[in-house]
Amino acid sequence: MAGFREECGVVGVVGDKEAANLIYLSLYALQHRGQEAAGIVTLNKEGSFSGHKAFGLVGDGFNKDILDKLEGKVGIGHNRYSTAGGKMVQNIQPFSFNTAIGSLAIAHNGNLTNASQLRKDLEKSGSIFQSTSDTEIFMHLLARSNEESILERIIEVMKVVKGAYSLLLLTKDRLFALRDPFGFRPLVLGRRGEAVVVVSETCALDLIDAEFEREIAPGEVVEIHNDGSVKSYFPVESSRKAFCSFEPIYFARPDSQIFNEEIYELRKKMGAILARESHVDADVVIAVPDSGVPMALGYGNQTGLPMELGLVRNHYVGRTFIEPSQSIRDFGVKLKLNPVMSCLKDKRVIVVDDSLVRGTTSVKILRMIRQAGAREIHMRLGSPPITHSCYFGVDTPERSQLLAAQRDVEEMRDFIGADSLGFLSIEGLKEALGAANSHNYCYGCFNGDYPEDTGREIEPQPTDDRGPGLRSGI
Repeated sequence: MAGFREECGVVGVVGDKEAANLIYLSLYALQHRGQEAAGIVTLNKEGSFSGHKAFGLVGDGFNKDILDKLEGKVGIGHNRYSTAGGKMVQNIQPFSFNTAIGSLAIAHNGNLTNASQLRKDLEKSGSIFQSTSDTEIFMHLLARSNEESILERIIEVMKVVKGAYSLLLLTKDRLFALRDPFGFRPLVLGRRGEAVVVVSETCALDLIDAEFEREIAPGEVVEIHNDGSVKSYFPVESSRKAFCSFEPIYFARPDSQIFNEEIYELRKKMGAILARESHVDADVVIAVPDSGVPMALGYGNQTGLPMELGLVRNHYVGRTFIEPSQSIRDFGVKLKLNPVMSCLKDKRVIVVDDSLVRGTTSVKILRMIRQAGAREIHMRLGSPPITHSCYFGVDTPERSQLLAAQRDVEEMRDFIGADSLGFLSIEGLKEALGAANSHNYCYGCFNGDYPEDTGREIEPQPTDDRGPGLRSGI
């Protein structure tokens, strides 16, 4: 999939002398949730914060010397992919501040839908912002609150902000973990011996040998003292849950368990239902790696067709590279993917991917497969058509750039160059998520039915001049 971008990953550790190293490793496991920048803040025995932030991947921004300086048994970490605010060093989290109630550090995954208005109100009353991130709004609201305790201030802020937030707040004696009342973004609680660990996904617990305990519930505040004691509060309520349906479709790692579901099995179900809904005669099934692989497995199992490694991914592509001066067609895609001709030549090929956003990357992938000798190409997507933007923590294109908001299925098929095109239906997606749980998800990017006001006017669907508005997803 190209066009949608990762959100962010958060990590908190309380009660382990190697807190910084454990946070570093956990951020490694959560690298898929953000690759723009990473940061770690720890609390040392003197009660002050130490921190380090860097652009790029976790392994590029940290080394042993840096981690050795991040002393203490308590800390938080963050992987960033900007969904609000630009790429600037001031936006790298965790943020830390000195306030009248002591030093605070914060790491946030999500997006506040009323951030713009809150920021305007705060600036009018004298607040000065150092970043363009909506996460800083939390800190200003906490600092300006008249409530006496930090817990009461957190509760007051939760009743003011809207949108998605799975958030960690570090003080000199406690770590708070809180989740918005809709539960848009995942947040799980685990233990590693006597230490308490909070992470975005369970795959991070696995890496550091921590035991999964439970999900932090929507609307819950978990208070973790430095001695490891844990208390829970439920200060805000919502009429419904609204887990992001793109977490199981694409964002979460397949080996994670979030929203009380194993992602790998969910994606296989999506692929099987997709095959049941839109299968055509073919010779082979291939996946667009890596997110399309479990869906392609499910598709192949359902149809009895062999699944082949028709596209090989280069896992060593960095964020920057030098392109030859003489332009190579589809260079960006070719750098990341390459077809295996023996799997494709003279074959009727079903290509399974997780979703279709702008469509421009799919054009290039299908052109490569055609050039490798495929006789027919049938594109199948493990999600419904994406017709609306997300405002709850996913970096999505404007609606005018979403292919399915501009064209019907036949027009999209023609645009990407496939012989046929099929999507998983919303009903099929809900079936995969399970009858008992499907009503707890948000499907706003597929149908425009958001669980709360986004604070934005819905863009009208374009009726003409449909081609030029699309930008490359690479």
